Amino acid sequence: MLFPEHIFKAYDIRGLYPQELNEELAYKIGRAFAQLRQKEIGKDRIKIVVGHDMRLSSPALFAEMKRGLVEQGADVVNIGLSPTPTFYFAASYYSYDGGMLVSASHNPKEYNGIKIVRAGAAPFGKGTGMEELRDLVKLGLPGVVSTSVGTKTGVEEKREGVVDEEAKLCETFVDLKKIKPMKIALDTANAMGIVYLDRMFKDLPRMKLVKINSKLDGTFPAHQADPLQEKNLEDLKKLVMAEKADIGIATDGDGDRVFFVDNEGKRIKPEIMRGIIAQTFLRDNPGAVICYDIRPGKITEDMILAAGGKPSVTMVGHSLIKKQMLETGAVFGGESSGHFFVKFPHGVYEAPIIAALRFLQELSASGLSAAEYIKPLDKYFHSGEINFTVKDKDGVLRRLKEKYADAKINDLDGLTFTYPNFWFNVRASNTEPLLRLNLEAMADELMKEKSIEIREIIEAT
Repeated sequence: MLFPEHIFKAYDIRGLYPQELNEELAYKIGRAFAQLRQKEIGKDRIKIVVGHDMRLSSPALFAEMKRGLVEQGADVVNIGLSPTPTFYFAASYYSYDGGMLVSASHNPKEYNGIKIVRAGAAPFGKGTGMEELRDLVKLGLPGVVSTSVGTKTGVEEKREGVVDEEAKLCETFVDLKKIKPMKIALDTANAMGIVYLDRMFKDLPRMKLVKINSKLDGTFPAHQADPLQEKNLEDLKKLVMAEKADIGIATDGDGDRVFFVDNEGKRIKPEIMRGIIAQTFLRDNPGAVICYDIRPGKITEDMILAAGGKPSVTMVGHSLIKKQMLETGAVFGGESSGHFFVKFPHGVYEAPIIAALRFLQELSASGLSAAEYIKPLDKYFHSGEINFTVKDKDGVLRRLKEKYADAKINDLDGLTFTYPNFWFNVRASNTEPLLRLNLEAMADELMKEKSIEIREIIEAT
């Protein structure tokens, strides 16, 4: 079998199981990561936190990844079944030397993967170690990664109650007493988000919960665990309307993204939610920096400026946003795909519990329904993310640059073109062989017109 270089991606490792990622490779990845961390830290005995999601292949991959770490001399702290935010919390809050989580996030059931962090839950990806990991694993094939660094076998310990401590920490960012009784609908797509949502609502006993697809099931029997796709929110929207719920909450496969539906069964755009939560952080931290990715979502910038904050635009990708938050000292950040990041004293990582609790507190204080609260903020018209499979990505970007030469052009991540009444970003995906278009406009008709116009340019051969 050819070495699957392509599964070592910008943010994590992800591939088809077992064709691309199997137990043998998981062992070697675990061993290689331990060796890299030993070398970076300068000692053999390091402590790595490990966990996994509910996918059918996860226990077997987890066992071999863990064995690779231990045989390389690393001590491992096993937190078992874990959502990604809980894993990040554990890696940073307990001051471990790094972490590895077996998960393929929102990918279909045929996939699995490994998320990796350094100390403080600092990103480990493209430009921050992924290339070195890939090359070390590749050079060690066939056979075992070199044992020149690790000389003694590590030990394993188990840690219980991590999600409890995570929830307690997140609850310090709100006043639970100010959250009024509501009816909340949940759809966690048979995936990991239910773990922390159940724990969060345990401390809000006055809430009435109605849940669907809440049983952990790696076959994803209801629908794919990717609420960014509108079709995967349909069950939740119907539940909200049928139950007359105040809001709906959906999470993705590994629980690091959270989405909201208002009481009228309409998705609350992530860029609006990002602006709402940003304003709560700016009340606590006047004039602070807020990070958000370059994809269209102008309402976020509007709301940051209105609250006296400093907007800091980032490239797309959770690891890139976290890196910029650390560099700028930002107190909060958000990605258009539903990631919400918080600066803690011990690290920067996704905190969907804080996002959900702060929104519930905002709604409670307003006295408005979710739909009433959101309506004045929903003033731009968005195309949604449109994906294209193209042979010549550079050629497409060149044609767009020629066509829209009179726009204000930003090349931070792909190309962003800005006009007074519409703006759009076209960029290559970091995880798939696609070009992605996101367009926003002041009017619905203009958004549709420009989306068609740009689509024709991209699809032209």
